[in-house]
Amino acid sequence: MAHPLRASRAPSRGQHQQPGKAGSAVFAWESPSSLARQFWPPGVPHTLPPADATLWQCLERSAAAHPHKLAVVFYDSGLRYGELAAQAERLAGFLQHRLGVQPGDRVLLLSQNCPQFPTAFYAVQRADAVVVPANAMSTVDDLEHLLADSGAQVAFAAQELLPRLQPFLDDGRLRSVIVHAYGEALDAPIALPVPDWVRAPMSASVDGERVIAWRDVLAADLVPGSHRARPDDLCVLPYTSGTTGRPKGCRHTHVTVQASNRASAAWRGMSDASVFLAVAPMFHMLGMQNGMNLPLMLGATSVVLPRWDRDVALDLMARCRVSVWGATPAMVIDFFANPQVAERDLSALTMLFGGGAAMPDAVARMLKERYGLTYFEGYGMTETASHLHGSPCQRPKPGCLGIAAIGVDSRIVDPVTLAPLRSGEVGEIVTHAPQVMLGYWNNPQADAEAFIEIDGRRFLRTGDLACTDEDGYFFMRDRLKRMIIVSGYKVWPAEVEDTLYEHPAIHEACAIAAADAKSGEAVKALVVRKPGAALTATELLAWGRERLAAYKAPRVIEFVDALPKSNTGKILWRELQERERARATDHPEETSVHG
Repeated sequence: MAHPLRASRAPSRGQHQQPGKAGSAVFAWESPSSLARQFWPPGVPHTLPPADATLWQCLERSAAAHPHKLAVVFYDSGLRYGELAAQAERLAGFLQHRLGVQPGDRVLLLSQNCPQFPTAFYAVQRADAVVVPANAMSTVDDLEHLLADSGAQVAFAAQELLPRLQPFLDDGRLRSVIVHAYGEALDAPIALPVPDWVRAPMSASVDGERVIAWRDVLAADLVPGSHRARPDDLCVLPYTSGTTGRPKGCRHTHVTVQASNRASAAWRGMSDASVFLAVAPMFHMLGMQNGMNLPLMLGATSVVLPRWDRDVALDLMARCRVSVWGATPAMVIDFFANPQVAERDLSALTMLFGGGAAMPDAVARMLKERYGLTYFEGYGMTETASHLHGSPCQRPKPGCLGIAAIGVDSRIVDPVTLAPLRSGEVGEIVTHAPQVMLGYWNNPQADAEAFIEIDGRRFLRTGDLACTDEDGYFFMRDRLKRMIIVSGYKVWPAEVEDTLYEHPAIHEACAIAAADAKSGEAVKALVVRKPGAALTATELLAWGRERLAAYKAPRVIEFVDALPKSNTGKILWRELQERERARATDHPEETSVHG
């Protein structure tokens, strides 16, 4: 079997390419997109014209068409389109006139899902600025990098997350934070179980200058200046982790964000009549696009939960007649394992899709046999604003990444020579599409590594190793870069290892992916203790949770006497990873980790 880092076929004489360039191979080659055209969804266009409006103008159009329609449902409360647009206008006025936010400025957004999240997001768009979404599990160190790299000096934050921003207010790196309480969005009697931290009224200390209450911003009732942003301007700067553990900002414009959403809506047959379940975090591209930007663009309704709760999700799905749900396999598996599902009417749910991990065959069969549902697997990245590949609704294949969707040209190339590969051969996915980011924020070296030219066009190197079948469907095989995917979140082992090496009892450490039935993968650390050190797995797990975001922290520890190394002294992480995968294959019943 060929080494996963190389193509399964050696390039022919004279076929080697210059770095950053790729030419024609010596064999007859047909692109996966051409092969897949025979399975194209009926009535779906192959290309779409670029968006002619900004995200704010999309919301403005939806509000004009549906002013009294519910844009967001939050437990038993709701925010209508007219109210959402009006609140965003007042917030934008405050950003401009009181906080000095200028066009192109970056504004941090740190919150769990709630009605205030889309309101703040679109207020930044109305102010011609750029949103920097921050993972709600970010540590102070994580936020320090985001603020320093993006240059954001103003932020929106939920009150329970405000303490993580306090150090930057104290030293002046943040000028101001507008703080909200989730409970402020609960304006109706509640029949559902709501966590205390969601119900809590505003309790954060506000001074009106550096820390400003959301309600006070709305009460100021300031009118923003004219909206001057153009479709090609930056609108959002989501950060994706890098191989060194330093996240990189992906430069997305109104055009690239909408290219993904407009293609997704056409591919999956969504409209303003759709009702979306928005449980995936909105600070992550899956939730931001499929739970917020896409439904608001369409004039649809988004049913929002701040965190995953399968019982409440079931109740809301049945009562609100949810028809569209974009979710990771982990959420879907947990949801349909709920014994109460059989008692509720979920007949409105017709579109169930997602990615980030493979859906187990047994679960896919159960969904089809019991509920008549197909889980449509797809493929996308932060760099592509989520949607890139999709399974044709009339001809899905299980366990695959779908086919290159509207306007997308994805190919498989040799990761060393960049020469195109035949179907069945394993290589790196590269893609050219209108939703691909412009590049990384202030990081020309990363751009040089991420982009190549093929046939005179710019392609993004995804770092994912895959192959195509004879029909042009893509199948994931491995990763070119070291990466662990925990419930759809990227974890770079180097960051975990750097943290572990700070422990005084650790001599060496290697982080790998362990199979987990709930999260797909979890972080496993193989650790060599220093001679005489008394360190238990329980102690190290707790130590890691104090220093790393919850999804990054190791959930299983294995102490070893030594780690395998190359003749140059490098730890053979791939060998350890392959051993772990073999163990999981031999013992499939051991696919849950606990830590």
